[in-house]
Amino acid sequence: MASHALRLHPLLFSASAAARPAPLAARTGGGARRVHRRHSLAVVRCSSSAAQALKIKSIPTKPVEGQKTGTSGLRKKAMFQQENYLANWIQALFNSLPPEDYVGGTLVLGGDGRYFNKDAAQIITKIAAGNGVGKILVGRNGLLSTPAVSAVIRKRQANGGFIMSASHNPGGPDNDWGIKISEIKTADIPDVDLSSLGVVSYGDFTVEVIDPVLDYLELMENVFDFQLIKGLLSRPDFRFVFDAMHAVTGAYADPIFVEKLGADPVDYILNGVPLEDFGNGHPDPNLTYAKELVFTMFGSGAPDFGAASDGDGDRNMILGRRFFVTPSDSVAIIAANAQAAIPYFQSGPKGLARSMPTSGALDRKLSICGEESFGTGSDHIREKDGIWAVLAWLSILAHRNKEKKAGERLVSVEDVAREHWATYGRNFFSRYDYEECESESANKMMEHLRDVITKSKPGEKYGNYTLQFADDFSYTDPVDGSTVSKQGLRFVFTDGSRIIFRLSGTGSAGATIRIYIEQFESDASKHDLDAQIALKPLIDLALSVSKLKDFTGRDKPTVIT
Repeated sequence: MASHALRLHPLLFSASAAARPAPLAARTGGGARRVHRRHSLAVVRCSSSAAQALKIKSIPTKPVEGQKTGTSGLRKKAMFQQENYLANWIQALFNSLPPEDYVGGTLVLGGDGRYFNKDAAQIITKIAAGNGVGKILVGRNGLLSTPAVSAVIRKRQANGGFIMSASHNPGGPDNDWGIKISEIKTADIPDVDLSSLGVVSYGDFTVEVIDPVLDYLELMENVFDFQLIKGLLSRPDFRFVFDAMHAVTGAYADPIFVEKLGADPVDYILNGVPLEDFGNGHPDPNLTYAKELVFTMFGSGAPDFGAASDGDGDRNMILGRRFFVTPSDSVAIIAANAQAAIPYFQSGPKGLARSMPTSGALDRKLSICGEESFGTGSDHIREKDGIWAVLAWLSILAHRNKEKKAGERLVSVEDVAREHWATYGRNFFSRYDYEECESESANKMMEHLRDVITKSKPGEKYGNYTLQFADDFSYTDPVDGSTVSKQGLRFVFTDGSRIIFRLSGTGSAGATIRIYIEQFESDASKHDLDAQIALKPLIDLALSVSKLKDFTGRDKPTVIT
């Protein structure tokens, strides 16, 4: 089965000023309701004279059984190419929004280049025209990374945007397709030539094909000291490699890293051409799926610095020579060094934020944010940003090495991480992912754990650990008072160690069980331990308490972070 992953995106249809919440999320309760009513399609006919008004007619359609949103949108295996499957969602979006949010307004459209994106771009463009949108800004060849969409919305003061992506999930006709938003009115206008920059108009409706890089690059130049980074990349004793995983950041790598920063165009980039099926790979930047980069960075003659980004460009992985930086450590290290190394933070970060399962490393130091699932960013856009994180690390290394003369030993990624641990202590952290588990079994395991939590009491012994509390995490937004529940089952112990169990909604088949294990260590003599060794007692405890193997039949995880 092919898949359509439709994702409601937080930056979509929040007006150009960042203060107003996204109406769609407010109206759909986070995007989790089904559309039950019968919809009609409106087709916009473009007359032979572009100056004449477009004509609209309605076409009947029916709801698609089982089509509903999950985490940030629809993540479910489905026949995304079947008649009106995508169109229903786009039309439902316009039906659910107040007209003032889009009529006569400007929307941004782009995606990660996966299979079906070019077809989807034509469908969305015509439906937008049929619903009275004034202008569409679409990336050339339909390409725009998720961070770039956010940057374009802010710079061009657009009303919102569509991001066509299933994030880090595989692509191709038999894999995932996605769009980070939602419903039908369609226009009988010619397909737009997405390969050529320029403007084409049909009546009052305009499509502008834009360079997917320029606005984003301009923003990055305002955030970072490009001359400082260029000085590092031009050194003969520093080598850098970036793995675009045949995904959208391949379109950004040459303009930013080579043309602007002077990186070696031959040796520095892996998998740099965006492909519709990501080269039959899984564009998730971790130690399991970014195999070529990991092999390069842990092999003989490894470069000094390596990085990767995911399908739509909002995640990243950071590696030093034979050294892996956990995402939790990465955001903490960026925060600790930002004021000195990054001009955007010259007055210091305004604040720091992390997702609940992310290790407490960031707490030991908000305009910088991060999560353990390889997402890092700041308030320069309303999104995580993979390229931003790579540039942040390059800035730190460039700052730490700017006085180093040729022949002197450079400060390495590992040096920066170890100095951070010596100052703040080390949060040993690991995540075990069990992908595509049978949903019923996964839910039974979670219910078993909820039962354990209900019966638990502070002070109970769990092996060598003493329980401080156990709960089903919920969060109340201090701004709008909304509450989200069932965000993770937590076992927190008196020494600060944590075990967290979650069912992930970012996959598109079955259920992904994620187990997060964390333990703080202040003793510098123990900082060299491998995380899997340091955490083994907690890992064994997590598997025992959850009875994961009994419920799922799995004896090992798909991915270990």
